[in-house]
Amino acid sequence: MNIKEFTIDGKSKFRLSKIKTDSAGTIRSKQEAEKVLQNNILKIQDLQGKFYAQDKYSVLLIIQAMDTAGKDGVIKHVMSGLNPQGTEVHSFKQPSAEELNHDYLWRAHKNLPQRGEFGIFNRSYYEELLVVRVHDLIKTEKIPDDLITADIWKQRFRQIKDFEKYLYENGTIIIKIFLHISKDEQKKRLLDRINDKSKNWKFSEADIKERGYWDQYQQCYEDVIRKTSTGQAPWYVVPADKKWFARLVISEVLVRTLDGLKLKFPTLSRNELKQLEESKRLLMKE
Repeated sequence: MNIKEFTIDGKSKFRLSKIKTDSAGTIRSKQEAEKVLQNNILKIQDLQGKFYAQDKYSVLLIIQAMDTAGKDGVIKHVMSGLNPQGTEVHSFKQPSAEELNHDYLWRAHKNLPQRGEFGIFNRSYYEELLVVRVHDLIKTEKIPDDLITADIWKQRFRQIKDFEKYLYENGTIIIKIFLHISKDEQKKRLLDRINDKSKNWKFSEADIKERGYWDQYQQCYEDVIRKTSTGQAPWYVVPADKKWFARLVISEVLVRTLDGLKLKFPTLSRNELKQLEESKRLLMKE
């Protein structure tokens, strides 16, 4: 799979509307995709062991999407091979009173993964450039009035790019995923939640209200992806009308990213090897 076709690194012009939501690439069937996905999960599992042992990098996986695009499914299926001891999932919901008493990146910073660990953000600090912007919630964030200017969104694009550059320069590998679903496909999935009693619990009236802002969200997502994509922290715009294909693409991105780190288990020094031999001798004498 050529993941470059899904990669937005800020080096070329980007239009969200030009990217198909129902693509399946060169994959011929769902069954073929499932086989490749399972193979990738095994690779990720192996690479995570080396990643954890090396204890040099951390990985921050950010997943953004419109409602019903499949964020939870990606975490459940693609990350199934990850060791829970080295993985933490954090969901970003409406800010708490404590969080509103800090800068908007505070709640993200305090949940960043440690070295050797994977952090998964189900939604993220990018909500500050999406829902806050669409619904004009900036005045609810206790920011001094004189700082809320016409340039505030431009400032936040810069601040987030600087934040991600800082993380990268300190060993955090950032993988940003946007699950790109069509409005028609979202409608089908919302109706499925209503018609299937086992899925009724997933439905929220708020999903219908947010759907009314579809065009505004699409414009904000395009701005976010265009203005915060860099070589160090690119966005991957993943077609999401076919859940099985989206999961496959994300697994490929993870495998390629981890492979690029040239991971290996730490090599012991001569003294450490001698200590191992001594420990073995003592155990054998028991």
